[in-house]
Amino acid sequence: MAALNYKHLRYFWVVAKSGAIARAGEQLHLTPQSISGQIRELEEALGVALFRRVGRGLELTDSGRRILGYAEEIFALGDELLDAVRDQTATKSLPFAVGIADSVPKSVAHRLVEPALHLPEPVRLICREGRLTALLAELAIHRLDMVIADRPMPANLNVRGYNHLLGESTLTVFGAATLVETLRPNDSFPAMLDGAPFLLPGEDVAIRPRLEHWFEAQRLHPRIIGEFDDSALLKAFGQAGDGLFVAPTAIAAYVCEQYRVTSLGRIDSIAEQLFAITTERRLTHPAIVAISQVARNEVFGDAARSTRADGGAHHREPTVAGRNGQAAGPTRPRRKPLP
Repeated sequence: MAALNYKHLRYFWVVAKSGAIARAGEQLHLTPQSISGQIRELEEALGVALFRRVGRGLELTDSGRRILGYAEEIFALGDELLDAVRDQTATKSLPFAVGIADSVPKSVAHRLVEPALHLPEPVRLICREGRLTALLAELAIHRLDMVIADRPMPANLNVRGYNHLLGESTLTVFGAATLVETLRPNDSFPAMLDGAPFLLPGEDVAIRPRLEHWFEAQRLHPRIIGEFDDSALLKAFGQAGDGLFVAPTAIAAYVCEQYRVTSLGRIDSIAEQLFAITTERRLTHPAIVAISQVARNEVFGDAARSTRADGGAHHREPTVAGRNGQAAGPTRPRRKPLP
């Protein structure tokens, strides 16, 4: 069969929509004879009759109705294509697709990613949230430009990527004032946590096993009343006074103001780390470069300067072993490619 002549198909579509060849000719600025000839050529190419005479008018055949449905979809897609090109030409924005692992605190993710919207070149931000493995699969086929995660990319994944440490922060324990008043008044931090209601991050959060090991090392037995994969939901329960919770010290002021809670003390032996995982060894995308600079100079830089200012001795505890047997204290792994 010969290739479909889309000009002939459009003539057929206009005739079918208008109901008469004469009216279609007025819309297309063609003579009825010209349109009739084009439709006959389309019928010959398709091998079916599209119209039949009913009195002085035309009626679609069964084949004609079926082909009209295809024509509707074809020309609707064509209109979408033109709209998309016009939008792209008008905005000239740089697409930036970032995946955010659901174990990453949303308030931190916002502070990291938001500056990408204020670059000299307009950026169209596309955020995807989910499990790290699923996001890395999207990164591997270049549907994402970067993934933000609280751990490096697992070495057993068959994805070529590079881990870029954005920063690290110690943990601070927070609680609503109504709950803090019920804690044992004569105990200092961290002894006041013993027996206190506590909200744990979910099992997929990298700091979860380190926090549990820290409790064991301090011989603390908080009463675990909930586990949350979503950090924002965990903080909402904490705001309601249902339990104490931890968050990065780097956003302590924000957490206190946003959720109306107070800080009880800092756990310096546990560091929450955030990584930018990309397919590039060297960061070149303007949005990723901006995120890296903001992380180093503002988000995590403030926490590092605060730690240095007080000598890093605020509630410092002995380092305990992490899940993989390595020290769970703050470490700064090298940025190296993974297979």
